[in-house]
Amino acid sequence: MHVALRMDDTLRRAVLLYPDVESIVEGDRRWTYRQFQQEVHQLARAMKRMGVVKGDRVAVLSPNTAAMLQLFYACFQLGAVVVPLNTRLLPHDYLYIIEHAEAKLFFADDELIPLVEPILSSLTTVSRFVAIPVRGTSGKRADWDSYPELLGEESTEPCVDEVEETDLATILYTSGTTGKPKGVMHSHRTLFFNMQNTMFHTRASDSDVLLHTLPMFHVNGWGTPFSYTAVGAKHVMLRKIDPPLIHSLIKREGVTVACMAPTVLNMLINEPRFHEDKTTGPMRVVIAGSAPPTAFVRTVEQQLGWEFLQVYGMTECAPLITVSPIKHHLANESEETRFRLKAKAGVPMLNVEVRVVDDEDKDVPCDGRSIGEVIARGNMVMEGYWKQPEATAAAIVNGWYRTGDMATIDAEGYIDIVDRKKDIIISGGENISSIEVEGILYEHPAVLEAAVVSVPHEKWGEVPHAVIVLRPGMEADEVELDRFCRERMAAFKCPKGFSFAPELPKTASGKIRKVELRQPFWQEKDRLVN
Repeated sequence: MHVALRMDDTLRRAVLLYPDVESIVEGDRRWTYRQFQQEVHQLARAMKRMGVVKGDRVAVLSPNTAAMLQLFYACFQLGAVVVPLNTRLLPHDYLYIIEHAEAKLFFADDELIPLVEPILSSLTTVSRFVAIPVRGTSGKRADWDSYPELLGEESTEPCVDEVEETDLATILYTSGTTGKPKGVMHSHRTLFFNMQNTMFHTRASDSDVLLHTLPMFHVNGWGTPFSYTAVGAKHVMLRKIDPPLIHSLIKREGVTVACMAPTVLNMLINEPRFHEDKTTGPMRVVIAGSAPPTAFVRTVEQQLGWEFLQVYGMTECAPLITVSPIKHHLANESEETRFRLKAKAGVPMLNVEVRVVDDEDKDVPCDGRSIGEVIARGNMVMEGYWKQPEATAAAIVNGWYRTGDMATIDAEGYIDIVDRKKDIIISGGENISSIEVEGILYEHPAVLEAAVVSVPHEKWGEVPHAVIVLRPGMEADEVELDRFCRERMAAFKCPKGFSFAPELPKTASGKIRKVELRQPFWQEKDRLVN
């Protein structure tokens, strides 16, 4: 028997089993699962009336809101394709993505419409614009439809079309740090397998309360909007990262799980409220992005009293492929050993094959030292890049997705990311992991954030350079940090220079933009050479 895997089935299940359970909290407004689904049906009917058919792309620019989640489900029901837009792009980025995706409708949060106003007249594929009001505003704009009014004109009766699991569900545009953004195509099938893995490996249950600290436009919130819906959990929406507000919501709503990048976690660790007025309920934080220092794990588990769960993935894999639990037979290892294991990318998730290979695609030894590239395959790997077959062929080779991440693998099968392939610093023939150096710097009490990048060097080709953000009210200079590093690692790994900045450039998901940090050093070299 073949029954198509459909992403909207996660909401159908929640309504069947938890119709009157609180599903969404946004500010002072609350929805039960029944109420939420009724609005999804209204939205699907409105979109259909506006001419949306199976396969049409629908762009959305929004922070984490109930309306954005409703849009996902309405599109899933119709077989339309969601194109979520990063809220931190520039007008020309939005123009390129919307035109490249050939979006038919464009939904935008009322507060964010100014970001796209400069390019609206240049959009050729969009037939209707829909404004999503911020609480307390009408959402009415000239030449824009109002989201609440669209819903109010429609019936709450189901509006569900035929969808096959191989049909596209979303196109996710990558950051485009090395060129134009690429549109990663995910089908209902690839998202479904990631959703099941997220549900299983983060132990989602109907008693959970998920705080949406991770933007839903970022790889569909790693699948948590759907996995935690499937089990009937409660969603707490968060428009932007605000540590005091996060503390308040955790206590008020009984939050039990949140996903975030290490930089966001660092903000919470350094928010006094989390130490002065500790949260008392069970809480787990799911972390991905750059590998976190062991100090993060120690602080989260010992000082905050939360469970730390590291995952690893990328947009092309929907996104998660590994998770780092402590195996049962390793539970009695020393605390420091367990913290180190938890900070690793971890072991493959269910239905995912992951290898670490050398330049000849041979598996590297499982010795925790030999470095190779991470490659993966499974039902969660993308269908390809939208309208870019050459890029697809370069990314998926012989049935394996090439991640571009360099890692080691140990005898227990734990993968440890040492750097992006392009971020490995090769100094005088020695490979230096910027992540390892950053981990040491984070141990210094005055360091709030650290990023290590390669800079040109006349003798060694390139050497590590650290960009540091100091904690408020604390001091440390280059001499002090150099001494601190040399006491803790080999001299060739130590930064050969330090810069200090008030903050580090980051993506919307909290990843540090190392390309921007490297650029001035290499531009200066090019200027001198030329």
